[in-house]
Amino acid sequence: MYRFFRFFVFQLSAETAHSFTTNLLHFALYLPFSSWFFRKLFCVENPKLKRNVFGLTFKNPIGLAAGFDKNAEHYQQMGLCGFGFIEIGTVTPLAQPGNDQPRLFRLIEDEAIINRMGFNNKGVEEVIKNLKDRNKSDGLIVGGNIGKNKITPNENAIEDYILALNALHPFVDYFVVNVSSPNTPNLRELQEKEPLKELLNAVKKANSLFEIQRPILLKIAPDLSDSQLDDIIEIMQETKLDGLVATNTTIDRGGLKTKKESVDNIGAGGLSGKPLAQRSTEVIRYLHKHSKGSFPIIGVGGIHSVEDALEKLEAGAQLLQIYTGFIYEGPALIAKINRAIIKHSK
Repeated sequence: MYRFFRFFVFQLSAETAHSFTTNLLHFALYLPFSSWFFRKLFCVENPKLKRNVFGLTFKNPIGLAAGFDKNAEHYQQMGLCGFGFIEIGTVTPLAQPGNDQPRLFRLIEDEAIINRMGFNNKGVEEVIKNLKDRNKSDGLIVGGNIGKNKITPNENAIEDYILALNALHPFVDYFVVNVSSPNTPNLRELQEKEPLKELLNAVKKANSLFEIQRPILLKIAPDLSDSQLDDIIEIMQETKLDGLVATNTTIDRGGLKTKKESVDNIGAGGLSGKPLAQRSTEVIRYLHKHSKGSFPIIGVGGIHSVEDALEKLEAGAQLLQIYTGFIYEGPALIAKINRAIIKHSK
């Protein structure tokens, strides 16, 4: 049924399809018994799915990755699709339109997406409005992925991250410091060892000023070398960060089925989906092995099947996130993975 729906939605441009689908979901869930129907169809509940990670209790380990619900407009509806947690954002202090359209492209042969959205979002104040009436009784964890505005130079980036953290702090359950998007000019330079340590220490200090502190995580790119991953491990252990999200999208274009001319015509952007699966898992495995499991990892990148999910868990991830796999496979994928986790936990 979902593939039939996907066929028609894929006739629209990728960004139009996203808006259409989320608006349709909003409308559908206002209909009588629709919430009950979605829970029955997609929400798997079992004590074996619960995870206690960085001081939070997740009702299941499958989350929606950042980028889908940038402005916290759909997190409640997405929770009814079976996710145990939703990561909103990336949120910046000020609203910004992002890069020029078109900026979101499907590679259907590869079951992949290229995006160069550029942190388009309505800004932290608008996001807060959408989170103020959040119902926490459903057990859905909401994380806040934060970044800097495009106009903010790297030397002032810390101010943007702290502004976003301070504003969102009462409304989310954890934070992810995003320095790994390839779509904001020079952002990935903040992944270098010294700038990254300075940023993370500043964010941790700001967090420590609150009576209730939120877990702070770092999101990294899949394009880092082993020596850079060693630096990440050292930084994680030195700053005592709560966890890591591995990985963001890749700038690599190797091994694609889509014709090179078509890919070149799309241009710059981060690649997600099936082609990212192997590299993302390699990064997770390396970090888990060389850190001796000293920090939790959220595994994300190319999860399109139960096998993909289990592979990342076996590599060392404690939690998982899905985005492109959700677009291509639909909400049934979350239920399938959760049932497989229950089966494998016996």
